[in-house]
Amino acid sequence: MNKNKYFTGVAAAALCVALVGEAAATEWNASVWGKRRAFTEHVEKLAELVSEKTGGEFTINVSYGGLSKPRENLDGISIGAFEMAQFCAGYHRDKNRAITVLELPFLGVENLDQEVAVSHALYEHPAVQEEMAQWNAKLLMTSPMPQYNIVGTGEPRDTLAEMDGMRVRATGGLGEAFSAVGGVPTSVPATDAYQAMESGVVDTVAFAQHAHLSFGTINQADWWTANLNPGTVNCPVVVNIDAYEALSDEHRAALDESVDEAIDHYLANYAELLERWDQVLEEKGVEKVTISDEVLSEFRATAADPAREAWIADMTEAGLPAQELYDLVVETLDKAKMSN
Repeated sequence: MNKNKYFTGVAAAALCVALVGEAAATEWNASVWGKRRAFTEHVEKLAELVSEKTGGEFTINVSYGGLSKPRENLDGISIGAFEMAQFCAGYHRDKNRAITVLELPFLGVENLDQEVAVSHALYEHPAVQEEMAQWNAKLLMTSPMPQYNIVGTGEPRDTLAEMDGMRVRATGGLGEAFSAVGGVPTSVPATDAYQAMESGVVDTVAFAQHAHLSFGTINQADWWTANLNPGTVNCPVVVNIDAYEALSDEHRAALDESVDEAIDHYLANYAELLERWDQVLEEKGVEKVTISDEVLSEFRATAADPAREAWIADMTEAGLPAQELYDLVVETLDKAKMSN
């Protein structure tokens, strides 16, 4: 045998193997914002799991603001600027009208498990998927957050009269709820909330606990409402449809099968944060304010019913099966409460 031909053949075979291995590798970019925190732990865990399950052949690079601004993540997905992104419905309600049903005030969601249940049930509805497909986006998983509560400066705003004229950072349905009682909402991005509070642009900021920590608004606060619980925002993680469909069967399975594990990790991590929240308030000298049952009932009557009816009417007129979507949320929530 000609040794030169033999070694040439071996080299060629090795090169082919290398090229095949390179072709099989998949690298995605995921656009989020701020810094790593409870809100992004499922994205980080998803990247970790996908890499483990594919032996490092499928990697997801999580970028904190390096790829896009928060309000432009859905646009970036639509043009394929990156393969995965997180966004909040209230940032551009006209682009994701269907999922804004989850931002209606006082829906009655009591915990993060219930938030996951109602979100994922809604994400599977054909009308929701069709609307997202217009942006070349496939809903992958939610970013479940507790009911929002507000931090503020000065005297606590614990009656509706005191909320009249209150300048509050609140988006989507939460903003509408505060408007219903005379508040003046502004929807500055989360990353700008501290500056807005520091400069006096807003008196109060509505966030979940992790965001008050991550974006520093707790450091400006004199008080925090423990039980206002007017609602929350819905922030999905989506993937570019073309990129998703281009995955190999193995890589697609690794991604899909990792979602529940990533959510479980998120929930466990958030539970730890909630356990130490009272300690955080004490350390920072923030007063824990409890709103009376009478005020809460008045707030619900003023904000919840009108917001729900307006949403159903507006979305029906826009061509969405609004009543069906709302009923799906309510029915799913009832089942989730019964199973808890």
